Amino acid sequence: MSAPKPTDLRDLALDVARQAAVLVAERREAGVSVADTKSSAVDVVTEADRASEELIRGLLVAARPDDAILGEEADDRPGTSGVRWVVDPIDGTVNYLYGLPEYAVSIAAEWQGEVVAGVVLNVATGVEYAAAKGAGATRDGEPLRVRPVPPVAQRLVLTGFGYLAEVRAHQAACVARLLPQVRDIRRMGSCALDLCHVAEGSADGYVEEGPQPWDWSAGSLVVTEAGGRFGVLPGVLGTRLPGWPEMTLVTAAPAEGWDDFVTALEAAGFLAGEALGDGE
Repeated sequence: MSAPKPTDLRDLALDVARQAAVLVAERREAGVSVADTKSSAVDVVTEADRASEELIRGLLVAARPDDAILGEEADDRPGTSGVRWVVDPIDGTVNYLYGLPEYAVSIAAEWQGEVVAGVVLNVATGVEYAAAKGAGATRDGEPLRVRPVPPVAQRLVLTGFGYLAEVRAHQAACVARLLPQVRDIRRMGSCALDLCHVAEGSADGYVEEGPQPWDWSAGSLVVTEAGGRFGVLPGVLGTRLPGWPEMTLVTAAPAEGWDDFVTALEAAGFLAGEALGDGE
């Protein structure tokens, strides 16, 4: 197997994401209803999620029939090429349901297990984030760069919350301990876009325990190609909830500010093995 060009995979992902975004936007204009729920009554799936993923899969298979596909809403598709696509048809479905302009189509390509191309397209605004391994990251075709690193106390941090009550309780307690250490915390509602916001310099860090690969794969490359650092670290929930994986603490920050940011997360109780303090 010869390695594909990351830029070719990026360009294909961008073309497919644009077509999916048209579908998602049209469904939004026609009205959105909940088709199903997943982990809890508030973890919703819309018909648009399913239609978007079906479209994305069809377009990818037509272009590259030997590739594997991992998607949020449908079964894994095996492949033989060494390339696997990781797809979130609508990241930020609750925002989509309520009409909040922070939801995206996210498509990443892995080559032999490493993310080498990624696209995150904000359907509501049309903003396109894209990256290819070794070729940098862009927003609407213009190069991206993380912002200069301020002291921890002056950093704006993005986060998110899961859909299970016990998960939210832990996440909220950690965020409450982190808040006094930083400038402020925002919860926007899309992991993929949060990572891109770090990449473009509109935030200084991101942390959340629990996002899945389809949530973060494309955004992880955007942020690293923009000069950031990304990691999936050992979180506390893996020691508490049966079946919860150990490595689920999704984290990103400008590379120069990584160590200080992780230290702050340790103090707030996000990382496994650290003192959790009172109230947990």
